[in-house]
Amino acid sequence: MKSILITGANIVNEGEITRSDILVKDGLIYNIGRDLSEFEADIHINAEGKYIFPGLIDDQVHFREPGLTHKAEIYTEAKAAVAGGVTSYMEMPNTVPQAVTIELLEEKYKIAAEKSLANYSFFFGATNDNIEEILKLDPENVCGVKVFQGSSTGNMLVDNQESLERIFAECKLLIATHSENDNIIKANLEKYKEEYGEDIPVKFHPKIRSEEACYDASKKVVDMARKYGSKLHVLHISTGKEVDLFDPFLPLEEKRITAEACIHHLWFSEEDYEEKGNFIKWNPAVKTKADRDRILEGVRKGNIDVIATDHAPHTIEEKNKPYTSAPSGGPLVQHSLVALLDMYHDGKLRLDEIVQKAAHNVAILFEIDKRGFIRPGYHADLVIVDLNSPWKVEKENILSKCGWSPFEGHTFKSKVTHTIVSGHLAYENGTFHEGQKGQRLKFSRKIAD
Repeated sequence: MKSILITGANIVNEGEITRSDILVKDGLIYNIGRDLSEFEADIHINAEGKYIFPGLIDDQVHFREPGLTHKAEIYTEAKAAVAGGVTSYMEMPNTVPQAVTIELLEEKYKIAAEKSLANYSFFFGATNDNIEEILKLDPENVCGVKVFQGSSTGNMLVDNQESLERIFAECKLLIATHSENDNIIKANLEKYKEEYGEDIPVKFHPKIRSEEACYDASKKVVDMARKYGSKLHVLHISTGKEVDLFDPFLPLEEKRITAEACIHHLWFSEEDYEEKGNFIKWNPAVKTKADRDRILEGVRKGNIDVIATDHAPHTIEEKNKPYTSAPSGGPLVQHSLVALLDMYHDGKLRLDEIVQKAAHNVAILFEIDKRGFIRPGYHADLVIVDLNSPWKVEKENILSKCGWSPFEGHTFKSKVTHTIVSGHLAYENGTFHEGQKGQRLKFSRKIAD
């Protein structure tokens, strides 16, 4: 593996911004210092005036492989991730077939080992009747167990109370939940169908997948996690009301109950449905400006611990269907870091907060082995950014297989120039170097009996 010397950059890491050089050898961060010019390296990157972040770790993506590769595939979406500064991802189990047995889960790892430019891990899918498989999972090799409380893409709904209780009581791994009350949603949907038929205006999406549906389900799992002492992570918080369910004061290392915010819930609001239509239709739904602002406040105050994307591509043809037929989800992984950097330019987030929520905290929460920080001896997952290099999102520069983005037409203020994945220069000013694939994430967990 080629050694890399990065000189003159501003390193954003562990709450500080310092000007230093970084030497990468054998896939690891070998040295960090003010002047490392005496070291020889195969590749020299002059990062004068630029900023280096730890590679982002996205704890929620849907890369659609196997079985749904007309929408996306691990190869294309991992490249989009790397171009966007995401060096590691955790992918969800609602593929075809669903990853609800260890054998099916390992098939996904095999695909990623052959195709993924980024580092990877895969969630195991919970069902009403696979607790025995859950209990066999190796905590050092699997990021967590995914529980769908609300039906979304696929059909992996855990709606049996006894099964849900047993998962929370017996599962030692992190449990990540999609928390929406399906009964509330179905009742709301029927009400709008009576008035509009199948072609419901998409502006009613946040009324159908309502605040009540989200809060009810999130409170239920939070209460259950407290009852059993489970390690719970509630994904994609979409309402301000939910934010108050989570402790803003306890150090993350001590938390058993945590929460995630996603880019779309921090960026869009219900006012954007008129222009974007189904192309910002997600589950849970984008809601009000007040919800958006309260989620951002929760990110900054510590109620919400990590920022992710819920990257979930569908084809343009699928998105152009009537409301009840159009699937929820969209591509975000290529643009997550630059979207957060626009929020920095707008005074909404500091650079160190972005790094904390999108890299450090993900590594801490999932107990990822030697990633998420810029430290000697850690895997060299690094992103170099030019904070002042505007570029416009157009179809020609969208890398996700689906070929569209909810950010189309937007000009971002910052640009990712280089991405280093496990010590390999994988992306450089628009060019990919694919000679080395990403690595399977490992987890340094102490699981009590």
